[in-house]
Amino acid sequence: MSDKLTDGLLKLDFPHETTAVLSRQMEAYVKELQLFNSAYNLVNTDDHDELIVRHVLDSLAPWKLLKSLVMKTDADVSFGDIGSGGGLPGIPLAAAFPAYKFTLVERMDKRCAFLENCAAVLGLQNVSVLKSEAEQVQAGSFDITVFRAFRPLDRKMTNTLLSLTASGGYLAAYKAKRSSIAEEMKGIADIVHDYKVEELTVPFLTDTERNLVIIRKETGL
Repeated sequence: MSDKLTDGLLKLDFPHETTAVLSRQMEAYVKELQLFNSAYNLVNTDDHDELIVRHVLDSLAPWKLLKSLVMKTDADVSFGDIGSGGGLPGIPLAAAFPAYKFTLVERMDKRCAFLENCAAVLGLQNVSVLKSEAEQVQAGSFDITVFRAFRPLDRKMTNTLLSLTASGGYLAAYKAKRSSIAEEMKGIADIVHDYKVEELTVPFLTDTERNLVIIRKETGL
């Protein structure tokens, strides 16, 4: 088992009793990514430590923020990971939050097969895979919609993501530089009237700025 993974989880303040199980699951997940990456084009690296730091730990970095959002919604919380691809951030988050339901939305058949296989290998009974374009998903499906695809929050994407989010729920978008976020949000100021940018600290990641943009979908929209 990777010391870097275990150390990273502890640096993110996961409880010790959670860390052992989560470490085993995430090691198994990294092996699946390495096994299928070349065929399915899931992530941009096959390097073990890079997968752990830039993908697994990055996906888990906002877990406390996401848990605080859960506390503000109903008890039976559903997450949607839009454009899940190789399962990031949905698979790591589903492993970290076994009590909550996760739907991984992905349009490509082979990636959906990969995601279903990962959920089975990791024993994630709280995960379902939905083969669909984001625009075709039923409106208001998720209490918390997460988005880590490397695309800007332009008008079309923001409208789509907010449409999938239940009234009173939250959109949480993984982003990089705060300055770039400010520019993106200027372009959608008429759609998003209020948002928060929370700085993320990803263990062992020193060369990349990471932030989480949190948008609450106003009740009645």
